[in-house]
Amino acid sequence: MPSIHIFHDRTDAGEKLAEVIFSDFCHENLITNLQLNPIVYALPRGGLPVAAPIARRLGCPLSVVVAKKITLPSSPELALGAVTADGCLVWSKYKPRSLGVQDTLIQKAQQRASSQLQKLSAGKPKLSSLDKLVILVDDGIATGMTMIAAVKSIKLQKPNAIWICVPVAPPELVENLRKCCDRLIVLRTPSPFLSVSRFYSKFTQVDLEVALAYLQQQTEWL
Repeated sequence: MPSIHIFHDRTDAGEKLAEVIFSDFCHENLITNLQLNPIVYALPRGGLPVAAPIARRLGCPLSVVVAKKITLPSSPELALGAVTADGCLVWSKYKPRSLGVQDTLIQKAQQRASSQLQKLSAGKPKLSSLDKLVILVDDGIATGMTMIAAVKSIKLQKPNAIWICVPVAPPELVENLRKCCDRLIVLRTPSPFLSVSRFYSKFTQVDLEVALAYLQQQTEWL
């Protein structure tokens, strides 16, 4: 199946997404509503180049919520579920039956999430999402597992509202994603979907140093 290049790279996708979000803010006069105090949260690492233009456009803080897929070593591409660094858990229909296997897989994935969060902590501002508008961003959604786990984690902080904002997602996931947030913004829902990378001309891995640099850039607009 050939690629469909909707976006040049993640920054291009973020800039397009930022304009749609900003337009929604202006349309509903949210820009002047200081009670909302938006915060953009990226799912690292690929979500940060998308999230940075959005945070810049809104002039708001940029942070991260880390969720990792739960997989088997023999099938690393199959998402059995996802877990965040703080232990918020989501299972797919492929959930293992053995409780022992579940515990082992959860522990490994959560350790990876905690390790990544710690490595990014130098650029992550100390924020509270209490009564804030949280905008959750990734470079795309394939299974929805990590995004839903991230939503569960953010909800523990009791925000005013949660928006999920992504460039691309499969059309069959839209209804379920909309149910778990206050607003869903997806620029494109192509079918067949197959993978997020199909819709980018350039989809290189985002190294840890680059991800950290995106977080540190926010001193320019805050």
